[in-house]
Amino acid sequence: QVQFVESGGDLVQPGGSLKLTCIYVSDYLDQWAMGWYRQSPRNARDLVASITPSGTSNIEASVKGRFTISRDIAKNTVSLEMDDLRLEDTGVYFCNRRPPDNNNWGQGTQVTVSS
Repeated sequence: QVQFVESGGDLVQPGGSLKLTCIYVSDYLDQWAMGWYRQSPRNARDLVASITPSGTSNIEASVKGRFTISRDIAKNTVSLEMDDLRLEDTGVYFCNRRPPDNNNWGQGTQVTVSS
């Protein structure tokens, strides 16, 4: 059984920072790349960052230079540090493997960027 629990979302002003954390329960995800996905009101759930088991990260162009992904395999956690937040970063953020297991999504955590 797989379970994801995301936390850390909040209301922030443009230019602010947040750190999101995902704790996952699984007996196999240590072997998979993990990702953070963002669902905004008008868009589908899009990948914003991912990281392999060995720690190689991939950051999507829209957030490159502002977001950093990390993981602690021993603690079953994946984090997303977000700096210089913009209005368009608003959305619900989810973690999942990459590619995602569409039968298992957590509740997500809401990030709202607003002045």
